[in-house]
Amino acid sequence: MTDVQVVGLGALNMDYIYQVESILGDEETADPYKYREAEQKPLGKFPGGSAANTIYGLARLGIKTGFVGVIGDDEDGGLLLKDFRKVGVDTSQISMKPRAKTGLARCLVDKLNFRSIQVTPGANSLLTIDDIDLDYINQAEILHISSFVDSAQLEVLLELVNKLDSSVKVSFSPGELYAVRGLGPLAPILARTHVLFANKKEVEQLTGRDFKKGAEVCLQYGCHIVAVTLGRGAKLETMMATSYVRDASNEYIIEPGDNRVMAILDTTGAGDAFAAGFLYGLVNEKPLNECGRLGDIVARFSITKTGARQGLPTLKELSRRYREIYQKKL
Repeated sequence: MTDVQVVGLGALNMDYIYQVESILGDEETADPYKYREAEQKPLGKFPGGSAANTIYGLARLGIKTGFVGVIGDDEDGGLLLKDFRKVGVDTSQISMKPRAKTGLARCLVDKLNFRSIQVTPGANSLLTIDDIDLDYINQAEILHISSFVDSAQLEVLLELVNKLDSSVKVSFSPGELYAVRGLGPLAPILARTHVLFANKKEVEQLTGRDFKKGAEVCLQYGCHIVAVTLGRGAKLETMMATSYVRDASNEYIIEPGDNRVMAILDTTGAGDAFAAGFLYGLVNEKPLNECGRLGDIVARFSITKTGARQGLPTLKELSRRYREIYQKKL
């Protein structure tokens, strides 16, 4: 059995990124495309999938990782495997489905870096509980899960969390696809969640409350930690914050430690990058405010290049930036 610290489980997609003139706001849907192809400028295709991006980011930081998911027997599926393997992610638990197409996400971005993501699940919709080796997951410290388009895979996740050993901490990034379902359908997962990752909009969709009250509600449902990313920033009390972290006893307002002006090329996967930095801190037993700072730094790296993974830092790069900002070793 391969020794891994963090196992990911979620959709495996190839992201096809296009630039359009204007988008009203960030969103993630499975709806038909809203923009004519003539209005789209292709920027390229890049490996993606929420939990997959986080696992890739953790592997870049030297964490032993593995992934559970499904791909099609096509070119995109092969590229996703290759991308994982080049950073050392264990791909032994990724199933290839014959005659299926690998999932894809068409990511539209505008000049203000608003995004609209339309997902075609492909092979992801073929994942069943039989594709999951429970013994493999139960050896890990953390299981990091994210959303699927179809309800059948939500049922798989519900069945899985009920079977997990108590020693495995669940990390959950529901995304907008699950947040819009509300608390009821996700309650069994939330009850088993050690750390919940969501952006401000997702927490408000999930709970029907503002994000601070919503974080409290998630704690009441059983989450131990709630980490809310605030996108371009929000004013909390007397300070600007990039994220907000809560547990049962304390709240932490994470300020932007790095105030330098940097070019933002693409915010796709920024929340996944935050989760990678935060989980790196958690695995290394850092206090929650430090986990939030690490998440913020990794997210800032990620938005400097197009694609969810291209800008993710190595541990050396993260350590250098941390030392520059906080004048101490990571």
